[in-house]
Amino acid sequence: MYSSSPADPPLVREPLHAPVAHLIRGGVVEGIHYGSVVVLGADGQVQFQLGDIEAAFYPRSAIKPVQAVAMLRAGLPLDGDLLSLAAASHSGEERHLAGTRRILELAGLTEDDLRNVPDMPYDPAVRDAWVREGRLPSRLAQNCSGKHAAMLWTAKLNGWSLDDCLDPAHPLQQAIAEIVEDLTGQQVAQVTVDGCGAPLFSVSLHGLARAVARITTAAPGTPEARVADAMREHPEMASGSGRDVFALMRAVPGLLAKDGFEGVQVAALPDGRAIAVKIADGANRARIPVSAAALSRAGVDPALLAEFAGEPLLGGGEPVGYVRPVRALDPVPFTACV
Repeated sequence: MYSSSPADPPLVREPLHAPVAHLIRGGVVEGIHYGSVVVLGADGQVQFQLGDIEAAFYPRSAIKPVQAVAMLRAGLPLDGDLLSLAAASHSGEERHLAGTRRILELAGLTEDDLRNVPDMPYDPAVRDAWVREGRLPSRLAQNCSGKHAAMLWTAKLNGWSLDDCLDPAHPLQQAIAEIVEDLTGQQVAQVTVDGCGAPLFSVSLHGLARAVARITTAAPGTPEARVADAMREHPEMASGSGRDVFALMRAVPGLLAKDGFEGVQVAALPDGRAIAVKIADGANRARIPVSAAALSRAGVDPALLAEFAGEPLLGGGEPVGYVRPVRALDPVPFTACV
């Protein structure tokens, strides 16, 4: 445990976001993405900030490593690829479906016991294949199914009820909320429901970065270290083989990274350097280049981040522009994609 007395919850207010990326087309700023960015040093102190890093926000799936830590602390006996899947927003590849089935089998449960919403696979290519094959949405294919299977097993191991395990008042969710507050160092501001149906806890961007830094710097063998090891060793299970967050963890040695819907990204290195990003309009096209610039600010070799400078904007099928982090974040911009 890091603190027996978490700080007060972040304020619920309209975030004071700032410009974090420019959409450049033909040398003209065509659009501006607003958001917030925080970079923590190895000592846990804020090295750089842009926008509003203290307002309450929803981290979406970027909180999953913290949820996984909470389940391990509650007795979940997972490691390796299946633990990575328990912290995943997976792509719906066959390995992800097979892994979720395995977690359910180990728990003595079936797909019918899952409580997440049915959906098609997240990866566009996998989803298209499902459509061609006439397959329907399923709880197993939904990107949070690994987490939900792990939640069911955790509840069963503790003798807690399964039917209402997604209720915020359920002992499982109360245990998760406690660890969210422990690792972020602050009380939860609000609780709502995430897209998959699980409770979602509102913290600050600063608190999210602090939580993931604590996970990557934890002592070997602790629940935090087990989650970090599993996700770093099996990034294909934590996301998918075609995902940018998979490529990011492969490119930067020792990096733990997790994305979330609505433009959220968090990442941390083994020494505790960490970044967290929120793109106000939820745009993925800004999330990765802004995150790469923040990692560069944290001291990651820019050469390792070159492929994450952003996809080119096309005009008539040819590159005519790019998304570039603002100069306040990236004083020496990545090579333009034009």
